[in-house]
Amino acid sequence: MTSVVRVVELHVDPHRAFRAFTDEIGEWYGSGPYSWNDPGRAVGIRFEPGVGGRLVEVWDCETGEGYDMGHVTAWEPGRRVTWTFRNVHMRAETTQVDVRFEPTEHGTRVTLEHSGLEVLPPQELERSQRYAWKAFMQLYSDYVSAS
Repeated sequence: MTSVVRVVELHVDPHRAFRAFTDEIGEWYGSGPYSWNDPGRAVGIRFEPGVGGRLVEVWDCETGEGYDMGHVTAWEPGRRVTWTFRNVHMRAETTQVDVRFEPTEHGTRVTLEHSGLEVLPPQELERSQRYAWKAFMQLYSDYVSAS
């Protein structure tokens, strides 16, 4: 299975790292033309906690509804969150993102692995392997470091 892996080291415990990643994603997620599925409508992003919850690109502040970016398949606070992933910038709907939170001597190693990318056309796969998730993980790391 073809995947992209990004790793950041944080100076917080795994439970804090997990909460920042999931509960606070709307605080640190970067907005821009490649961050959103519909940049003209996007006003935020949120996880619905627990298996079966969704990752939603919020288009309506009142209802919290918008573009369904995936469904949570694993929710283990302080250890792991996994979801199916879809994005209008990718021509595949069978990918999965798995984020693991591992304790280290100085905090937490957060490893994001986006798998199932072999279904992408070669040019899109190459672009994903080069750029996917880099800015996302940097924004997350910067947010946690500043909080």
